[in-house]
Amino acid sequence: MGDELSGGEQQMLAIGRALLMNPELLLMDEPSEGLAPLVVADIAKAIREVRQHGTSVLLVEQNLPFGLSLADRCYLLSKGQVVHESTAEALRTNRGVTTQYLGV
Repeated sequence: MGDELSGGEQQMLAIGRALLMNPELLLMDEPSEGLAPLVVADIAKAIREVRQHGTSVLLVEQNLPFGLSLADRCYLLSKGQVVHESTAEALRTNRGVTTQYLGV
């Protein structure tokens, strides 16, 4: 039963169920939230595999290293407004933006 699965197993089940519909775009809201680091690594691997098969992924994530490891483009929102837009690599090296908006 789905409700008897661990958090990571539930997340993988949710991804699998979404992929059964062969979507062109997969929307994911904080898939790493509350999961152990090893499970987060498994989720990242699954997302990479989905992308390799041609499915686009829109990822909403507060775990910056996780998000940056998967993203091509990044958009930071503050109070519902886009305050920064760049490649993942540009955001990774922009200490001013990460400090101002992400507290990193």
